Amino acid sequence: MIVVLAAVVSTVSGGCAAVGPNYERPKLPTPAQYRFVEAETRAQSLADVPWFQVFDDPALQALIRESIANNLDLRIAAARVEEMRARAGIVRSFLYPQIDATANYAVRQASSTTAQDGSTDSGDTTHQSGVFGFQLSWEIDLFGRIRRQHEAALAVVLATDQGRRGVLVTLVGDVASSYFLLRELDLQLDIARRTLRVNDDTVKYFRDRLDGGVSNRLELDRIQANRALTAATIPDLERQIAIVENAVSLLLGRPPGPIARETTTPLAAPPPAVPAGMPASLLDRRPDVLAAEQLLVAANADIGAAKALFYPSIALTGFLGGVAGDLTTFLGGTGAVWSVGAGLLQPVFQAGRNKRNLEAARALYDQALGEYQKAALNGYREVADALVSIQKLALVRTERETGVTVLTDAADLARSRYDSGLASYIEILTADQELFAQELLLAQARGAELRARAEIYRALGGGWQQP
Repeated sequence: MIVVLAAVVSTVSGGCAAVGPNYERPKLPTPAQYRFVEAETRAQSLADVPWFQVFDDPALQALIRESIANNLDLRIAAARVEEMRARAGIVRSFLYPQIDATANYAVRQASSTTAQDGSTDSGDTTHQSGVFGFQLSWEIDLFGRIRRQHEAALAVVLATDQGRRGVLVTLVGDVASSYFLLRELDLQLDIARRTLRVNDDTVKYFRDRLDGGVSNRLELDRIQANRALTAATIPDLERQIAIVENAVSLLLGRPPGPIARETTTPLAAPPPAVPAGMPASLLDRRPDVLAAEQLLVAANADIGAAKALFYPSIALTGFLGGVAGDLTTFLGGTGAVWSVGAGLLQPVFQAGRNKRNLEAARALYDQALGEYQKAALNGYREVADALVSIQKLALVRTERETGVTVLTDAADLARSRYDSGLASYIEILTADQELFAQELLLAQARGAELRARAEIYRALGGGWQQP
């Protein structure tokens, strides 16, 4: 009987609409195209390309795969998703009846008493009783409070899962950016060591001239000071490389140590440009925007749950079991018992508690709406920043390459002019210093351009799936 009644009530309550607003995606100011892109906007986006095609470097691909497999932040994010999924299951369980097995056994002894006529009943009476069975309790969700809470819990699960994906996107972006930074520092270190060898040759050349009486101590001191300046950059670059390697090791989930990378080929040129795509697609691709929207869905459902508290709550209770008169017949039972009851609770006066609860839920929705709008606008900003960085860093790299070319020629000419007696050692010193500084700047520009490519891919929120 209880099961039949529960099924009937479940059908009735399931057909009732939950109070509160249903979620609708709010309208956001969306630009027709990203800033710093060509007038022609195409739907194709760099984010549609898998990362293992964007970063065509076997060493980098191996590092990315290792980080996906072993990164601790990613493991924590995955466990957080499982936690939220389990909590959503807990909320969902309140939609169904709760059935518990129960058993009670009691022994009561009555002592002898004296009657009014003076007679005495000398016997003690022992009474045994036992009740066992199953009891049911169920809050019938006629007005959708529990359904709204379950809707909010599911939205939190989805938001947490997007948070996990956001950790993945950030992780792979950080590995790629750190890898390009290592390649940049490797190039600068190679430049410094190569320049140091040139400085050593120059010092030897001027020392031989001083020993031969055709030079002076001032020239040698200035050349040695320039050599020391170059040599000082080497340990500093080695320090920076070690720090970045330690940071990458943490991303890979391993103790600090060296990071394997390509060292035989020069820093590769950036891949060809791929359009950023339509800005509207960013709302459905970036994990932080999607997570913020799911939290907005949860806040919207919480408003419905808060409104449902103004309506009556109906509880159904039931019991089905047996009774026994003594311990020997307790399990077998000497009779059956069942009961069904229903109760209604209508809030009348709670000193404004439910009203304030609804106001708090609406305020939380406004906060979630602001976070969602902020996440979307921040996404547009990050894409625009990456686009202008790519464009301007390409121009910087081109000018740096020109500067290195002409300064290399100037250093050769300075030595020829000095050997011919047409110039002083100051020209050699100045040319070497300017060439060294320009080569370091060129390495920085190349590395920054590659990191900007990784940043645009991360900002677009796409393509980090495994092959």
